[in-house]
Amino acid sequence: MTGKQRAYLRGLANSIEAKYQIGKGGIDTPTVRMIDLALEARELIKVKVLENAMLDVRAACGEICERTGAEPIQCIGNKFVIYRQSVNNKTIEIPRR
Repeated sequence: MTGKQRAYLRGLANSIEAKYQIGKGGIDTPTVRMIDLALEARELIKVKVLENAMLDVRAACGEICERTGAEPIQCIGNKFVIYRQSVNNKTIEIPRR
């Protein structure tokens, strides 16, 4: 993914709320499944890492991306944005170049 494509997705992410959270339970199978289903439905999601999670935001983002096949877009503060093109529900058209 190019820098221009990431910038486009960051712009789209500004208007969405963090509807998913990683708490003190950490990154377990149900959390990964929930995020995987959300990526299929929405393609671009924002996730919040709670303070009691005891996880680094970048490490959490990396692990989630690895386990779901998503692309990291942005990590700021205690939130991160990830993207994965949907198989059945493609709604975001990313500029080619």
